[in-house]
Amino acid sequence: MTARIRVYGKEATFTQGHWACDDESLQAMLQALADPRAVTEEQERTHALYAAGRLGGLIATEYGWEAAPHPEAEIKMEDFAPARQPERAGWLSFLRRRK
Repeated sequence: MTARIRVYGKEATFTQGHWACDDESLQAMLQALADPRAVTEEQERTHALYAAGRLGGLIATEYGWEAAPHPEAEIKMEDFAPARQPERAGWLSFLRRRK
């Protein structure tokens, strides 16, 4: 079973680690997100849900088309800003005046 999504009014299917779509630009965007390790039906559906969420699309379910939720952020401010002194965060923090 292939995973189907609808983004920008175009349908795309994901199977065996590859996206298929009539629109070349959408297919290029989806192929950039493609996970070649997704080989089982559950992995394909998980990846299709992620791709549809990233692009603000819909995913096909047994009940019809449903809006895909936005995925969790990959980069967070906590990764760059120290928890104790957020004013000292950033890549040019060494240029700031010391107190």
